[in-house]
Amino acid sequence: MMNKITIFCFLFLIGNISKATDPYKKNPAIDVQQYIFQLEVNDSTNAIAGKAFITILFKRSINTFELDLVGLTAKGTGMTVSNILLNQKSISFQHIDNHLKINLPDSAQANQLLIFEINYSGVPEDGLVIGLNKYGDRGFFGDNWPDRGEHWLPVIDHPSDKSAVEFIIIAPHHYSVIANGIKIEESFIDEKRKLTHWKEEVPIPVKVMVVGIARFAVQLAGKVDDIAIESWVYPQNKADGFHDYAVAVKVLGYFHRNIGTYSFKKLANVQSKTRWGGLENASAIFYAESSVNGKGDHESLIAHEEAHQWFGNSATENDWHHVWLSEGFATYFANLYLEHAYGHEKLVEEEILDRQQVIKYYLKNPAPIIDTTLTDINKILNTNTYQKAGWVLHMLRHKIGDDNFWKGIRTYYKAYRNSNAMTNDFQKIMEEVSGQNLTEYFNQWLRKPGHPKLEGVWHYSASKKEVTINLNQTQKESFFTFPLEIALIDKNGNKKIEILQIDSKTLKKIVKIDIEPTSIMLDPNTWLLFDGTLQKK
Repeated sequence: MMNKITIFCFLFLIGNISKATDPYKKNPAIDVQQYIFQLEVNDSTNAIAGKAFITILFKRSINTFELDLVGLTAKGTGMTVSNILLNQKSISFQHIDNHLKINLPDSAQANQLLIFEINYSGVPEDGLVIGLNKYGDRGFFGDNWPDRGEHWLPVIDHPSDKSAVEFIIIAPHHYSVIANGIKIEESFIDEKRKLTHWKEEVPIPVKVMVVGIARFAVQLAGKVDDIAIESWVYPQNKADGFHDYAVAVKVLGYFHRNIGTYSFKKLANVQSKTRWGGLENASAIFYAESSVNGKGDHESLIAHEEAHQWFGNSATENDWHHVWLSEGFATYFANLYLEHAYGHEKLVEEEILDRQQVIKYYLKNPAPIIDTTLTDINKILNTNTYQKAGWVLHMLRHKIGDDNFWKGIRTYYKAYRNSNAMTNDFQKIMEEVSGQNLTEYFNQWLRKPGHPKLEGVWHYSASKKEVTINLNQTQKESFFTFPLEIALIDKNGNKKIEILQIDSKTLKKIVKIDIEPTSIMLDPNTWLLFDGTLQKK
């Protein structure tokens, strides 16, 4: 057991971990309310001409602030700002170390709204993927996650600052344009160029703001209530693409009915040049080119990215260290969709695969899910924040029961829809709906590295009709507390289920039993993240 000093140090550590924040330097004095980006692209160069109108709410009086925008590099890529206007008048600025420092002629006052016009141009090195697709057609695809939007857009590139966004794209006639929100205009400017205007009123983080400019074949795959689900694919593989993306209608319907109202007015599933397998851009998910093959074998990926529309896009982590609220949720809710579509055994199959990945990952990466030592936010995308975090939700569902789990999920989504949350916010809601104190549960599974590694032996006494079980937790970390289901199985396959409450490093348990077991299975119903076996003595 822990002595008083150990307990104090443990609680002190947990308290400081829960307050730790990611390395992004936030400015609490400003809150972006809206971005309007007007961008012109062409086929002769990779240069873009940009005009950004940014509406900012000032929460207190300040005379200078910064936006993120990658400047000109030695390679000739990056953005150059020509001028910044406020009330039609130029104001001074400095563009240094990828930060755009804007100086106000008069201090902004608390609760004041100001609109800034930023005129800029350049060749994006990242963030906007420009080039040929697998069919040799040229295209432009936004790819902002996690903080690559600043390569081509002047923004607050952090999930804590969410805003409405509009994209006004001027491009050659032969391009179609997809973006967040709904299309409010498409018109020809002259014999070579046209303008397309998309508007998203729901506040979203920059990481999921997006525009795609390419040759597309477009199909209305279906509707859920009044939500249009569209497929945007390359015309050369449109039959396969329309087939592969059609399942998105069923997926959206499941989440919309079971989690809460979908926040956006449409959902487009887009074949693209994203570096990721799928990127959950709000209302316009981008998938890798390879996602279209005519086999319909990317249903789990589609479910994962659609789950993000609720978790990550609408209810958004307020800090990068808590990205499990996005990726872990999307991982598990994709599995829940598969359970709904194909039965509980499919969920079990997915959870076993995820558990195997977690065990393997831990051997080289013994870190917790909420890893506050990470300063490179690209490294937060790992097996812990995906599969292990999904397992945390799976075990939580079992711990508090299905009804409480779903009630808690709906309550959490309703509370933080179109807003931001942290782990403690989710924990508080799950405690309220379940009536359980979940502090120990959240601390040991999210803030502590590792998982139980179990080793032990068992012996059956025919005369006493009892089984003696000796079980040890052998992981290098301190012991975990959890209920362990075991199945005692006889030669005919008959099972007796027992639940062992594990609350120490070692356990000796005697189980009375009417059958003679030939084997004992740990976690027969797949509800525990663990590694190990129990051998017959």
